[in-house]
Amino acid sequence: MTESYVDNLIALKKIVNDRSVWVAFNKTLDEKINQTHVKMEQVQGEADIYRCQGEIAALRKLKHLRDEINGGK
Repeated sequence: MTESYVDNLIALKKIVNDRSVWVAFNKTLDEKINQTHVKMEQVQGEADIYRCQGEIAALRKLKHLRDEINGGK
């Protein structure tokens, strides 16, 4: 791990360990996931469906950021 990577992890700890910020962040992610589900129901092409699925997967990974930063799984 590079020094800048470790510095970034330390900076992110401030976000993931502040309960009110983390709760607001998760609520925002949930809203974005719901919006993307709605968008996925309305798209026409396969590529657009896959794009929406990728977007949802990325948003869900962000929901697990706290575990990753604090040394969880």
